[in-house]
Amino acid sequence: MKLNEQASSIAPRTDAARQAVLVLEDGTVFRGKGLGAFGQTLGEVCFNTSMTGYQEILTDPSYAGQIITFTFPHIGNVGTNEEDTECRLPRCRGLVLREDVTSPANWRARGSLDRWLDDRNLIGIAGVDTRRLVTRIRDRGALRGCLAFAPDGGYDVAHLRRAAMHWPGLEGADLTGEVSCVEPYEWTEPPWPINAGSGQAQFPDCHVVCVDYGAKRNILRSLAGLGCRVTVVPARSSAASILALRPNGIVLCNGPGDPLATSVFAVPVIRELLTSGLPIFGICLGHQLLALALGARTVKMHLGHRGGNHPVQDLECRRVEITCQNHGFVVARESLPAELEETHTSLFDGTLEGLRVKDRPVFSVQFHPEASPGPQDSHPLFERFTNLMRQ
Repeated sequence: MKLNEQASSIAPRTDAARQAVLVLEDGTVFRGKGLGAFGQTLGEVCFNTSMTGYQEILTDPSYAGQIITFTFPHIGNVGTNEEDTECRLPRCRGLVLREDVTSPANWRARGSLDRWLDDRNLIGIAGVDTRRLVTRIRDRGALRGCLAFAPDGGYDVAHLRRAAMHWPGLEGADLTGEVSCVEPYEWTEPPWPINAGSGQAQFPDCHVVCVDYGAKRNILRSLAGLGCRVTVVPARSSAASILALRPNGIVLCNGPGDPLATSVFAVPVIRELLTSGLPIFGICLGHQLLALALGARTVKMHLGHRGGNHPVQDLECRRVEITCQNHGFVVARESLPAELEETHTSLFDGTLEGLRVKDRPVFSVQFHPEASPGPQDSHPLFERFTNLMRQ
């Protein structure tokens, strides 16, 4: 199997061989119980501090190329269902857990997490000292790792470490090709009451084009729920093809990888879209790409933001919002040109969390307003964007 391939199933699992291993590039080894599919996978080992929403996290396209460590110990306890997904197939490389997955205990559950992982060719490992692992990431920054789950439980640790060391990492990587749609499509599904099933947006009065760098479905639902007709286009769409759809506004969606690598094709398009005068809303990677298009720069963080408990302050009204975040790169505040104004800042580490263009209806945020950790602290950002279109 190629080193950068996703894990794949090999043979039916037996109780006699359940051991899996995670080997970091610095030689640290974590052993535990294997979950999901057999195979071997490589990625950047990160951690997420959320206490809920593990299915949404695992299906967030922004996790492409990453192995997710959950700091909350009880993952899998509410099972899985068909509704709580952010994309059709998960793009993360694997997951690391403290406790073993228990039987589902929730009225919405339709299956176990272990079976869900196996069906989607994802490798997991449980029984790991996640506190030790997170401390290592905290001190040394994001580390490359190799996660393996073999039918016979046998591992060549030295080989796995070499594989991790030779994996190129996320810096300099454009991963939008792994997660973006391949052709435009219409999205009509708004948010729905729990277990009531999806519906269809009624009487949309604004047309929004969402550039799919790895869009989460709940961004699309949030827009449809506010009366928008939503068209999703591939990441490499030209400005001419986007404007030919005659949108009232444009959303630059989230996505994985290094924004500087993605900017090679995305920034010229965004600069042309900026001349249209249309309202533009950037989210996460879209926020970073917008900043690059306007002359700022981005840098890789020593420790990324991933979780549902990140306090961010709106600098205009001084309001504090509890936000959901998932990013390992950030816009450098000192690089902002005169036309850009900072609107939000992180109360964790003081990093830049939001921007607006002073003389145009263009703004962006680093966090995810479609998520609900607050639970709805950041939803007004979508209302702000739709109001700009209606004006």
